[in-house]
Amino acid sequence: MRKFFVFLLFGLVLISCSKRDPILPGERHDIFGGADVKVAGKTVPQLSESAKEIYGDKSCDFTQDATNTIWHGDKKVFKGFATGDSVQSNQKPICVGNFIYTGLSNGEIIKLNTINNRIVWTADVYKENTLTGGYSIVDVIARVGIDNGFVYAGGLGDAFCKLKNTNGDKVWCVNISVPVDFILIDDFAFVVGGDNNLYALDVKDGSVYWKTKIKKQKSPKYDGKYIVVGKEKIDYTNGQIR
Repeated sequence: MRKFFVFLLFGLVLISCSKRDPILPGERHDIFGGADVKVAGKTVPQLSESAKEIYGDKSCDFTQDATNTIWHGDKKVFKGFATGDSVQSNQKPICVGNFIYTGLSNGEIIKLNTINNRIVWTADVYKENTLTGGYSIVDVIARVGIDNGFVYAGGLGDAFCKLKNTNGDKVWCVNISVPVDFILIDDFAFVVGGDNNLYALDVKDGSVYWKTKIKKQKSPKYDGKYIVVGKEKIDYTNGQIR
């Protein structure tokens, strides 16, 4: 009988961990289920001549170290949990008013109130089977982006997500690993994936219009006509390399 209860308890722990990560306190949100990317093969309509400014205040002077600790000068404002499996990065929080947003090496996004140094919300940005499939690298090393009341974030746990800025609830997630910063132009996100593809996504619903193979995992830029990744120029309408 004792063995039965031990196995039952272990099973319940696994089930709960497959849906929520309890590392930080507060309200939790369901982890992305991880459906495969479906490419619609659509053409992106004509876009504006410049990308959006999504990375907060340029004067932001908060920093972050490899132990998931956030600093304001020499003052510690947040201490996360260090993880054993992580990658080297230069993650930097972004500032928007009295709040900072950043990703952690455990796959979490946090919104922090800098007035009282309290977490407003926490959201997990990785797909579900990264917890049970033996793959534990879920770092969020690309900067978090903010636009029009929503937070955009992606990590190495195969999830690029749109979250509500008010509470961190997920609007949608797409099964794309995100190793570098992304850009937003009008209603479209251009994301370089860990699979060496550039993706064009409609941010209204997360649908993928096209993807195209690229040579290097570099942050995409926009020159008003093409998406530029490294030395490659890609037609934003259809993903063709010029």
